[in-house]
Amino acid sequence: MASVWRGLLLFLAVLLTLATTSNAHGDDNLTLPCHPDQAATLLEPFILARSFSSSGLDPVIFNLSSLQFLDLSMNDFGRYSMPAIGFERLTFLAHLNLSNSNFHGEIPIAIGKLENLISLDLSSHYGTFSDDRTIESTYFPNSLSVSNIQAIVGNLSNLRALYLDFVKIHSTGEEWCEALAKYVPRLQNSVREIERDKRLHGSIPSTIGNLTNLRRLHINECGFLGPMPSSLGNLVNLRNLDIHGSDFSGPLPSTIGFLRNLKSLQVEDCKFVGSIPYAVGQLKELTRLVLRGSNFSGVIPSSIGNLTCLLELDLSMNFLSGEILTSIFILPALNSLALFDNQLSGPLQEFNVVSLSLVYLELGMNKLTGQIPSGPITSCLLEMVGLRMLNLRENHFEGTLSSSITNECTLQTIDLHGNKIEGQLPRAFSNCNKLMVLDIGNNLIVDAFPSWLGELSNLSVLILRSNQFNGSIDDVDGNHQTREHFSSLQIVDLASNNFSGSLSSEWFGRLKSMMEKFNSTGETLYPQKSSYYAEFYKGSIEMAYKGSFVTFQRILTTLTSIDFSSNRLEGTIPESVGQLVSLHVLNMSHNAFKGKILAHLGSMTDLESLDLSCNQLSGGIPQELADLTFLGMLNLSNNQLVGKVPQTHQFSTFENSSFEGNFGLCGPPLSNPCMVSPAPPSPVHMNDSSHVDVVLYLFVGLGFGIGFAIAIVMTWVRISEWRVKS
Repeated sequence: MASVWRGLLLFLAVLLTLATTSNAHGDDNLTLPCHPDQAATLLEPFILARSFSSSGLDPVIFNLSSLQFLDLSMNDFGRYSMPAIGFERLTFLAHLNLSNSNFHGEIPIAIGKLENLISLDLSSHYGTFSDDRTIESTYFPNSLSVSNIQAIVGNLSNLRALYLDFVKIHSTGEEWCEALAKYVPRLQNSVREIERDKRLHGSIPSTIGNLTNLRRLHINECGFLGPMPSSLGNLVNLRNLDIHGSDFSGPLPSTIGFLRNLKSLQVEDCKFVGSIPYAVGQLKELTRLVLRGSNFSGVIPSSIGNLTCLLELDLSMNFLSGEILTSIFILPALNSLALFDNQLSGPLQEFNVVSLSLVYLELGMNKLTGQIPSGPITSCLLEMVGLRMLNLRENHFEGTLSSSITNECTLQTIDLHGNKIEGQLPRAFSNCNKLMVLDIGNNLIVDAFPSWLGELSNLSVLILRSNQFNGSIDDVDGNHQTREHFSSLQIVDLASNNFSGSLSSEWFGRLKSMMEKFNSTGETLYPQKSSYYAEFYKGSIEMAYKGSFVTFQRILTTLTSIDFSSNRLEGTIPESVGQLVSLHVLNMSHNAFKGKILAHLGSMTDLESLDLSCNQLSGGIPQELADLTFLGMLNLSNNQLVGKVPQTHQFSTFENSSFEGNFGLCGPPLSNPCMVSPAPPSPVHMNDSSHVDVVLYLFVGLGFGIGFAIAIVMTWVRISEWRVKS
């Protein structure tokens, strides 16, 4: 492959020479194939095909001195260094892209001599870009560094775009800010994500305000400290500002309100203090405002209601308090509103849902209150056409749910977990035929098992735990044996209710998504969002996992779980459970199951957590369970199991608590040793002489027996004769 690469470059170099060299034979009538200007055009641009491999960059490319556009990105140059000399010969070069090409080492100073450069991309990336650039599935990250930022940018006064993602810059924030402000005054397309380099330390100097032509500025996961300079407000041409994962402190400067051209403002995982500046409401061009997880407190400024172009508003994971203003709900273009995990309180005010364009609404983990019947939850949100995700979990809502949901329902996620909702689960939920996640756990619902939900072909997560559901889990709503029933279900949590009766084998046989051939993608499960939002949406659930309650921030399609614990179920565990070979978590503890532990469970090779404790199971522990190599948590305690605990594979890692309360079990890790059975007698080997002895004994015994018998007979005859004579 390297020889092909070199041959291609040599051909282009010779072509350029033939096209631009004068007649060596002095023939004035000879016409050149190309004028020099035409030759330059012939070789512009030069883009090497993706996924090309070579042992370094061949210097012959520097013979293409008329190049104006050179793109070698997404190729594999074998982790070689860039040539120290040669780039300076490409004096016409305006666009240079060496991103994701597996280069290593110091960026050559020769690149800093390309005075006509307009864009320079030396970046690497390990995911999707958040600006308008694209990244392909196959790429080769660079490992580059810059010791002297001034030497690289000192002559690049025409530069408009500079991309240095993941480049290690050995300079302080003050040094690189001053260098860019002084030498690259026309820079527009951001100092793009000078990322994850903690050597960029100290405060951002006020000279950053001199980069007045900047349009994008991304400062992600660097080592910056201290306050954000107020001179940030001088960057009046900014369109996109992203500050992520840095240790900035103090308030977000109010001068941010001067950035009137800003379309996207994202501040995430920082350590700012104080309230959200009221001046944010002056950014009338904003379509995206994300101030997430950055310690903001106080009330939500009412000025946000002025941002009529806003498509996404995310103020989640802060310490915001007070009520949610109605003006936020009725922003005319708003598609996504996320205010979860704050300290917001009070009722939701009434508003006209007809004018709403909301698609995703996340208000969970606050202190919101209100009555369900008279509040907006039934009359507005659950019935609102177009809404796909509704998250009101862990608030203080009360009352019963609406039964007025029509077949126009577009909801894909309904999360009402951890409120005080009463009554029955409305059968009108069956009109939400796109529903994927239904979580009403930890409420006060009193109802039978909603088997009618099984007809929702997209339902993947069903959480009913900690309510007052009762009766059988089996099909009590008609015969579904000939139809798809819960076919997409991958997480079902019915724990801590009052379900009773036995489990049918057919019920588990319908859970196709928990069978190997139906569940192998490993993708994230979330309501269908546009790519604009998908990166930031994190559907989460809380479930029992390996003996503890765990919050999963992303729901993967491979995450499968069944939790029927703490009910009044009885009978035997159906054999069809063993068909769920892609199941990860199985919890049937604290019931009244009887019978033996199924050997079929040994075929569930993906099982990570198995809890059958506190039942009435009997018999031995199947050896097949010891072959579950992913099993990290096992609890068989408090049953009526007997026999020896298996000692192989995973079972050697489990402690006494996994088996205690079974008085018939023995062997490690239990302190009760197994009784050693007496060995059967060994057969006696006899030689030839032994055969003679045995025959002799037999004859002696036989003779003794016959003689003893004759003696008895003779004696009896004599006694008889004596009696006759007398």
